[in-house]
Amino acid sequence: MMNTKFLTLSSAAIAGALALAGCSTSPSAPPVTSSSPASSASSMPGMDPGAGMMSSSAPAVAAEHNEADTIFAQRMIPHHEQAVEMSETILQKNDIPASVTDLATRIKAAQAPEIETMAGWLTAWNESPTMGAGHNKDGMMGEDDMKQLDVAQGTEAAKLFLTQMVAHHQGAVIMARTEMSQGKNADAVQLSKDIVTAQEAEIKEMQDLLATL
Repeated sequence: MMNTKFLTLSSAAIAGALALAGCSTSPSAPPVTSSSPASSASSMPGMDPGAGMMSSSAPAVAAEHNEADTIFAQRMIPHHEQAVEMSETILQKNDIPASVTDLATRIKAAQAPEIETMAGWLTAWNESPTMGAGHNKDGMMGEDDMKQLDVAQGTEAAKLFLTQMVAHHQGAVIMARTEMSQGKNADAVQLSKDIVTAQEAEIKEMQDLLATL
């Protein structure tokens, strides 16, 4: 009886050991350790710990810029601001041809959002929002020019607005072409291309309008 009980217990023990061994060989995910791919990915800058790939929010590429990009934004912001001011001035006047007020409305609608865009770039780049650029450069109107536009009325005001804005746009095109050839930031370069396309078309439109007034 003693030998039979001992054999029975031994068989049970062996069977239990085999069962445990079988469980240990079943496939299972290895624990994440400091050297595992998931842990390594989560510790790398710009990586999404959950997906193990580059996160779309990584700021490095978006922040790439050079001095030409900075100067372009710093100079174009006040340039656009003056174009918006000139457009608002002509829109407040009476007896202005509808073709001129339509143009002024479009200039204001296009350039106001671009001012905010460029200001946002300078903030993201940790650059100063201004560079202290003076008037009478790149088509900018001086104080006397703005006063003349302010007091002019009717057809005289329309002609003055168009003449001043042609020069103003020509200055913007020069700045934008410089950015196209020297800039590095993709968004800034694209905006410069958009400015050249839009403002060259508006220059032609304004010249045609002047011929009819």
